[in-house]
Amino acid sequence: MATYTEGRTREVALDSEEYVTKTMPPVLGTFDMTAVYLVAIFFIVNAATAASGGASAFTFLILGAVTFFIPCAIATAQLGHMFPHEGSLYNWTHKALGGYWSFFIGFCAWFPGVLVIVAGADIVISLIGGLNSSWLTASWQQGLAIAAVIAFSGLLAVQRVRIVQNIVKMMVCLIGVAVVLIGLSSLFWLATGHRSVTNFGDLHGWAIHFSSTGNINLFGLITLAYLGTEVPLNMGGEITERKVVTRHLLWGTVLVLVGYFIATFALLVVQGSSVGSVGGFSLITNVDMVLGKPFGDITAICIIAFFVIVPVVYNYTFARLLMVAGIDRRLPANIGKLNKHRVPANAIIFQTVAAIIFTLLIFDVMPYVINLGNPSDLVNEVYNVSQAGATLVWAISSAFFFINIAVFYRRDPRAFNRQRIFPKPVLFVSMILGPLACLFAIVDTLFFSWIPQIDNGHWWYIVGGLTLVCLVVATIGSMVASSEASWESLESSVK
Repeated sequence: MATYTEGRTREVALDSEEYVTKTMPPVLGTFDMTAVYLVAIFFIVNAATAASGGASAFTFLILGAVTFFIPCAIATAQLGHMFPHEGSLYNWTHKALGGYWSFFIGFCAWFPGVLVIVAGADIVISLIGGLNSSWLTASWQQGLAIAAVIAFSGLLAVQRVRIVQNIVKMMVCLIGVAVVLIGLSSLFWLATGHRSVTNFGDLHGWAIHFSSTGNINLFGLITLAYLGTEVPLNMGGEITERKVVTRHLLWGTVLVLVGYFIATFALLVVQGSSVGSVGGFSLITNVDMVLGKPFGDITAICIIAFFVIVPVVYNYTFARLLMVAGIDRRLPANIGKLNKHRVPANAIIFQTVAAIIFTLLIFDVMPYVINLGNPSDLVNEVYNVSQAGATLVWAISSAFFFINIAVFYRRDPRAFNRQRIFPKPVLFVSMILGPLACLFAIVDTLFFSWIPQIDNGHWWYIVGGLTLVCLVVATIGSMVASSEASWESLESSVK
């Protein structure tokens, strides 16, 4: 099959493209990639925060899906079909805009991974704390427990891909069981004569309110809930066939939407919008209240097991971005080295250490230096702040899905059309809606708090400050790393 880059000089193949095909076996099929897609995007606990908006949660879920999620999935499918290579957005941006932008966008795509590794482990500890209020009450205990989950993720992520993928698929099946039980709780609630706590017939409840005390903050949250369509394709060079790209995006997108709608509906029917202040444990409470404690325990086990695997998936998928940058001499070559299982162990270890350091600073150092409020709220606050910071940077990188497509089409429409898998109107509408949704999500996330514990006045500088500090540190680090990489290349050429 002819490719878009065939016979062109601008899109010179990266070293990582050839290296991966020679050293990393193509073992990832449709189920593997769909499972990774679900783990990367379907954070079921986000349904609790979405439900805090009452019936308007569905307004935002639909709006976010139409303006952001589906356009991102379409753009990802198109780019992944054209360039099924390791590194996804990093590789696509290199072919569209060159080395400088690919490194910058590659970093913007990588940076949220560390925060989400922490967030995934944070959810595990939050859910465990919900099982018994006397467990892990001190911030230092929470920090050590989260660090232990992250360390476990690193240990598992460096194992053979097939072994890890089998575990991931099992955990995805468990979250499917949890969704079914949560959905059944709402149906049994209604079937046994209870009325829905949320009045879905009140049209005012579906409306969007733009005031500082309104519900507009939900758009940033919903955008976060839909981020990550490109994550499985960080391993695009390891898929078994090109059709896997479109298949996993289709099935994954449908399942994510169904899962979010079921979980949000169930919470609103049984408990109402008050679940926003309780957090993700309200999903388990839903099942406890209606189906009984045994089914609630099953739901708890399924959700906790799923989130234990979340840091693992983010660890090994985002490590591929560091790996290809090392292979392409954008970072020191050491970061791209594989272990005996053909896995980028050095990159995974680096991410694991970075995530643990961040966790210990937040939970075991800062609370004893400055007053961060009630320790019992710290887990929820850190989760939301870190996720908001990830949203800011991730939304920037997501906009480049559409920029890259526009560049490819403008450069050579005929070559692009030979590889086009969607009708032109669909692509063009996506290229308009996607960037606008990214921009709005950035503004919305920065200025409107996601949780009642932090008001808007403090939220914007906490989230903005965290993002800015991390970007500055990472920029300095990348400059040092690039210098070292250049020195390694010079030494290599001299030899």
